[in-house]
Amino acid sequence: MTRPLLLALVLLAGTACLPLPARELVRLDVVDRDAATLMPQYAHRGDAWIAGIPGHRYAVRLANTTGERVLVVLSVDGVNAVTGETAAPGQAGYVLGPWESAEIVGWRKSLDDVAEFLFTDVPDSYAARTGRPADVGVIGIAVFREAPPAPPIVLEGEARAQAKASAPAARAEAATADAAAAPQQLGTGHGQRAWSTVGRTQFVRASNRPAQLRQLRYDDAASLAARGILPRPWIAERRPTAFPGGFVADPPGE
Repeated sequence: MTRPLLLALVLLAGTACLPLPARELVRLDVVDRDAATLMPQYAHRGDAWIAGIPGHRYAVRLANTTGERVLVVLSVDGVNAVTGETAAPGQAGYVLGPWESAEIVGWRKSLDDVAEFLFTDVPDSYAARTGRPADVGVIGIAVFREAPPAPPIVLEGEARAQAKASAPAARAEAATADAAAAPQQLGTGHGQRAWSTVGRTQFVRASNRPAQLRQLRYDDAASLAARGILPRPWIAERRPTAFPGGFVADPPGE
């Protein structure tokens, strides 16, 4: 039986700063639940984009690529998907076991259920409805490694523990802004309730700064085409022709 996904119960920040990994600790993808497809990502001016379909439900897929536990703070439209707070890396999140993957399908309402994520008009998005529309259109994660277990108590007269070496400071992955961006069309709505059980666990962060920051931007396909991310749809021009039909039909009313 698959064990339930875990929420961090105790969030304690350490003092060490970890460098960014050579590879992603957690892979971030989005699944269109209604189309049952993994949504392709398009690179554009330093950002990764996905094209959402209005009304479709979606899930955020998180895949731990390491052999250790990690804490993932999930932000949707600038809102923490667990607590509903304006998102910040130091908040509560999901704990993934070694090599574990999970699909987060909505806003956490309790330990047992969520309100489903779905693509909707910006005014109907949860962020806009709660007075926070500025960051609509972005899904992001802040990932933390777990602190190692506390060393055993050293009794008087025994050898002293070796001093820990300081690690380089973590670097955030900054996303460049699109100066010629078209107006945002899609946001994430507060959909119907769905069963989604989680448990609680303790997690002590190895650092007070995330080891990985990652984000995806999204909008509808027409807006991505307007930004030059997707090709504009080609529409054949209708040219008049001398013989468009067959025999002469009666005009309307006769």
